[in-house]
Amino acid sequence: MIRRVSCISLVCALVFGCSKPAPMETEKAPATAENRGTLPLRIGFQKAGSPFLLKSKDAGLSQALSTHGARLEWVEFQTGPALLEAMRAGAVDIGYVGETPPVFAQSGGVPFVYIATDPPSPRSEAIIVPKDSPIRELRQLRGKKIALNRGSNVHYLVLRALEHAGLALSDVQLTFLAPADARTAFDSGRVDAWVIWDPFLAAAEIAGARILKDGEGLVDNHQFYVARKDFAAQHAALVRVVLAAFADSSDWAVHNPEEAARLTAASSGIEYDALLATEKRHAYGLRPITEEILSKQQAIADAFVKLQVIPNAIQTRDAYLTDAGFVSKQ
Repeated sequence: MIRRVSCISLVCALVFGCSKPAPMETEKAPATAENRGTLPLRIGFQKAGSPFLLKSKDAGLSQALSTHGARLEWVEFQTGPALLEAMRAGAVDIGYVGETPPVFAQSGGVPFVYIATDPPSPRSEAIIVPKDSPIRELRQLRGKKIALNRGSNVHYLVLRALEHAGLALSDVQLTFLAPADARTAFDSGRVDAWVIWDPFLAAAEIAGARILKDGEGLVDNHQFYVARKDFAAQHAALVRVVLAAFADSSDWAVHNPEEAARLTAASSGIEYDALLATEKRHAYGLRPITEEILSKQQAIADAFVKLQVIPNAIQTRDAYLTDAGFVSKQ
């Protein structure tokens, strides 16, 4: 089991740090639409992780934002790439995605910035095969059909796994499918393997799928908190309020995995046992964006550029507001 990171002693230090409060927090602003609570703050979420738990608990974030003149709205997505595309359209202000979607998004010109991260969680994604599949080793994937969601975390996992096995992308047949369609293709035998993340991974395991290789030793599988670039630059105080709530939600989940699974099961429609397995594998604890993390993101980007999976080279540091101080590094 991945060691979980408690936020009790970190919430103040990480989220608020020593940053000087923005004027929105300390000065009485004129009666504009923003401070009357009519500025929408739209958070994109998926059916797992801190944002989903925070939404399900309704732990006072709406009220906290209203005191800063913002109105909370939640927008659901099945995948990180779809969330970031909505950010391009200005339909989402803050979101929670894996480590690969931001690379694809930045290459495609999506105006976002990294604002925080969770610890690595490599066992939360894996390459799986049917229980009775003759495939026992990664090298046996040669010539096989593999389902995955294009541009998601698992896209990088399959790249690293093939490299580890001495295979190239051209040695396999990648079939790009969203999780629901991939599950159908996997169950019906139309694909030989599926690369997927929790809670879909845990649900497939319970149904009998066998893990061929998870991310351990291959990828970090970070989860990132991201924000629309203009929004982050103009409303830093609101971003800090949201991150503080995420930190509280993460801390609660560390100490209440069973309750977190029950809460998510009631709201998401995903079975409790799968969500409990997901909670036990997920590493919580809000952390700052560091040079090391940006360098690892750069390595992902460089790998995809080399293979011509993304069309142009990027500098991941361009997607970070170095002076914003959303999460303290102290």
